Amino acid sequence: MWKGVVSFGLVAIPIKLYAATEEHDTPLHQVHVADGSRIRYRRVCESEEKPVAQAEIARGYEMPDGQVVVLTADELANLPVATTHQIEVLRFVPAEQVDGMYLAKSYYLEADKAGAKPYVLLRDALQQAGTVALVKVALRQREALAMLRAHGQVLVLQTMLWPDEIRDPAALAPDSKIHARADEMKIAATYIEALAGDFEPEQYRDEYAIALRELVEEKIAGHEIVQAPVAEAGAKESNVIDLMSALKASVAAAKKPSGEQKESATVTPIRGKSKAKKAAPKKAAASKSAAKKSGTKKSTAKKTTTRKAGTTKSAAKKAKTRAS
Repeated sequence: MWKGVVSFGLVAIPIKLYAATEEHDTPLHQVHVADGSRIRYRRVCESEEKPVAQAEIARGYEMPDGQVVVLTADELANLPVATTHQIEVLRFVPAEQVDGMYLAKSYYLEADKAGAKPYVLLRDALQQAGTVALVKVALRQREALAMLRAHGQVLVLQTMLWPDEIRDPAALAPDSKIHARADEMKIAATYIEALAGDFEPEQYRDEYAIALRELVEEKIAGHEIVQAPVAEAGAKESNVIDLMSALKASVAAAKKPSGEQKESATVTPIRGKSKAKKAAPKKAAASKSAAKKSGTKKSTAKKTTTRKAGTTKSAAKKAKTRAS
């Protein structure tokens, strides 16, 4: 997508630039519900209320009083950009000093033609020194600060935000008078230790994107879409949080095997029409229980009737004896 050179001192390394990342989202368009036709936006001039051709469109800067300064494509292209098609190394800095907040888009660099030897030299030198190169580069007519680093067998260019593009978070920080107690810090450290491990990105996946693709596939196949049950709203959480209890519960949950933590999770797949009938066995068991109870009641009633009958006969016999 871009050709240029990496200026490494007096050494020029010809390179080609490739995007290192890509979006995996399922593309969705705005359509008319009635017939599925695309909804499109037209470029319309506000004052004339009519469409404008792309050739007649320029960029503009609106001043506070509402007036607009029009800038043509040629004027923008002629602005002096010192780093056009050149990646200029400014300084080498320790990798850990570059905050991830500054990083933006990533690109792979490929050595072009005779640039393989100096390319390998720069790559291996960066790896051995444990440093990254701060550089300037112009992409899409915009100059950017960037970081050049070794990534396996290739060099990676990561564009960065300028310092004045990072907002100051000072107003968002909690009151400086608030401090965590030593026992809270200790149990928090225990929780972190319980979940500590290596970064293995392949263990994580975009569940929303996967579900969206499955939904589209089901709609294409004409299958019935089974909606996941909506969880009932539980009792409102108290505003007063017992921090220590929450931390202890978190540590206990983190120490459980992964299988035990997932037992209580309910998964409702989108795919499939069949609905499991798990209530039937319960009803059958309930019927047996009811029948058993009914039989017990009948038996008890029979015994009671027999006892009453026997008592009545005995009383009648005694009365006859007295009469004689």
